[in-house]
Formats: sequence, C-alpha cells, structure tokens
Amino acid sequence: MAIVVIMPKQGQSVESCIITEWNKKKGDLVKKGEILFAYETDKASFEEEAAADGVLLELFYEAGDEVPVLTNVCVIGAPGEPTENFRPGGAPPKKEEQSESVVTKEETKQLATPEVKITASNTVSGSISPRAKNLAEKEGIQPGGILGTGPMGRIIEKDILSIMATHPKTTPLARKKADQEQLHGAASGSGLGGSITAKDLTASTSASSNTFEIKKLSNIRKLIAKAMHQSLQNSAQLTHHLGADARRLLELRRKVKKATDSGYPVNITINDMVCFAVIKALKKFPQANAHFLGDSVKYFNKINLGIAVDTDRGLMVPAVRNADDLSIQGLSNQMREIAISCRKGAIDPELLSSEAASFTVSNLGNYGVEMFTPVINLPQVGILGVNTILPRPKDLGDGVYGFVPHIGLSLTYDHQALDGGEATRFLKQIANEIENLEFEL
Repeated sequence: MAIVVIMPKQGQSVESCIITEWNKKKGDLVKKGEILFAYETDKASFEEEAAADGVLLELFYEAGDEVPVLTNVCVIGAPGEPTENFRPGGAPPKKEEQSESVVTKEETKQLATPEVKITASNTVSGSISPRAKNLAEKEGIQPGGILGTGPMGRIIEKDILSIMATHPKTTPLARKKADQEQLHGAASGSGLGGSITAKDLTASTSASSNTFEIKKLSNIRKLIAKAMHQSLQNSAQLTHHLGADARRLLELRRKVKKATDSGYPVNITINDMVCFAVIKALKKFPQANAHFLGDSVKYFNKINLGIAVDTDRGLMVPAVRNADDLSIQGLSNQMREIAISCRKGAIDPELLSSEAASFTVSNLGNYGVEMFTPVINLPQVGILGVNTILPRPKDLGDGVYGFVPHIGLSLTYDHQALDGGEATRFLKQIANEIENLEFEL
C-alpha cells in the first residue's frame, strides 16, 4: 500500500517550508528511518525520514520549491502502484509534462514555433525539469532566458527540442572551450550543417566573469529581506540614541570572572546584564512590551524577550518566554542554550515567530559598533540596539571632569504605538537600570 509523505507543520506560525535537498530520487529503494529530504522554515532546518520501506514512486516537488505545510511531497510504495491520486490538488500533471518522453521527430518540427521565446536574460524564468536539464547539458544549450511552456513557466523537454530545431548545433570542442573561456557562439556556424565550431566562438560582450560574481539569494536571506522591507513599509520607525555609564557593568563583570575562576557555574556576560536591565525597565514601562495591531495595541502581562543571534544561516531572533520570572543566572543560561540551538539549526520554530517575542534586544557591541539603527521585528513596538563601550567625558563633581566608559543604547520604536516622550523615558529607564544594576553571585 502506497504511503504519502507530507510536509510537516513545524509550529503554529509556519505556513510553508522550502525543500533544500533531496537525498533520494524517484525510483530509489528506501528503508524506514532513511533521510528523504531536507527542508527549512525561514530560520530553522530539518530532515524528513521515511516512515516505511519501499520504493520512492513519485516526487511532487523539487529542491528549492516552497511547499505549504501538510501538503503531499512524495509517495513511497511498491513498484507499479498508482500515485496520481496523491498529487497535490488532486489534478494530474499537464499533458505536455506527462508526454515529455514521447515527443517524436514529426512533433519536433511542429514545435519550432514562436511560442518558445528566448529573452536577453541569463536567468531561468522558471524551474526546469530534470529531463530538459539533461538534454540541454548534452546539447550545449543554456536554459537561461528560455520561457518555458510547462506548468508555472517550467522549462520542459519540448522547449529544449524547439530550441534545437531552430538554432545551430555546437560541437563538443566548442562547448568545452565556451565554458572554460566564457565565450559565446555566432548566430550560424561554419561547421557541417551550420554547426558552431571552436573558431566561431567570440568573446562575450558582458563583463568577464573574473571581475565579479553574481549569486542568488539564499532562501533564508530572501525571507529576512522581505520581513525587513515589510517592517519599514508598515511602521513609523524612529530611533533615539543614549549612552549609559558602564562602570557598574564592568565592575560586576570583573566580579563574575573572579567567581567563575573559583568555580561559580554561570558566566554572566555584559549582554546578559543589559538584557536583565531591559526586563526591569519593561516592567515599569509596559507600553513598550506590546504589539501594534493597526487599530489596537496588545499589551503583554509577561515579558517574552527576543534576542538577536548571528548564525551562519542568517540572523535569528528567538524568544525567551517569561523572562521576567528568571534570575539573571537563569536568564543567562536560557539565552546561551537558545543561541546554541539557533547555530545548530535545532531551534523550535515557534520561538522564532515574530509574534513570540514582546520586545527584542540586538547587541552589536562585541563587533565594536558605536551606533546603529535596529529594525523592529513587527508587530513588536520596539527594539533596543546595544553598542560598544567607549570612554566619554563626564562631570565627576566639584568641577572635575574625567573620561568614563559608556555603553551606547539605540532604541527604535513604532511612533504609531509610542509617543516620543514615553519612548525617551523608557530608554532613560534602561540606562538607569544599567547604571544601578544589582544581583547576587
């Protein structure tokens, strides 16, 4: 009996996932527990295992496709079992895709019509079927710029055959030389039957490939870019900058390092202390611990603190739930565990939802950044950027001035939800909490 494999739902807020890699191909034998494919949400990556032994009868999606959750992805069963009933949407593939492998020479002549167009672009307008890709590679045809006639603009074998019928062939030596030296062929060649030979190749009019490199955005980068653009488009963002006296932070940090050298189990960092101070300030300014919903504001009774984590796969912002219930030691441990999970790609997707956190802290101080403008993670109404510690002149009293270490704070807030006055007072409260921070080791 055929078994359908669906795209898992990784958290309530995840609506679709992107298949990043297939570990098996159609027709392969699979055993229970073997990895079928890898997929990712906007921030986390996962692998899907086979639930039973059998043959991988059909793949409904390719690597790079975005698939809605709970949608059929592939089918495992015995050889010869039907799979069309499992195809997403319940509809069979379009006729031209079903009959790709049986296009005859007579049909090829009829296919040489203006319906298959080539543009000046070097990018593929849609996806390309494996059969079409193999044929294009064999014949030395670049699929870039071909407007496919398959479903959703997909390039299929018929399209490549049409190009073959209307364009001269390229000799193997010419194809090899063109790939190695970034050359392109003329409209017609001097070889047998008008084929393009190595001597017909000319230098490309575009810039040499060794002067620049064009790479497609990763799936995660696309999603991050989309979220940042939507944030700036859909909110009235304004940033206030303020410096806080960091002498107390540095003093506590020295005490922590001394205590850890003596066996204290928690290495509390400057960032942990700042986040602890932010939580204290949010308790006094609940209007900043909120989501702006357009015609209303959602105020949280608990503080779910978002922390920006830099990973190889991109920026992640997981939430520490009920952070106001934690001691600084507990907060430090949770933040460290969450950051490790993010870098491993094993973080719970629910914690990465923009709705999971009620306020976010992004710290670039370790990189020496003196000032920046963080972007709000909507629908939150604010985000605090933490900058590096720098010496600044300060009145020490009795007409004496000296250089004192200050930590830079940059608060971006949505002016639709917060007025400038209350945002300024909130930022000042964070500075006060930092300057007067107390905790026991």
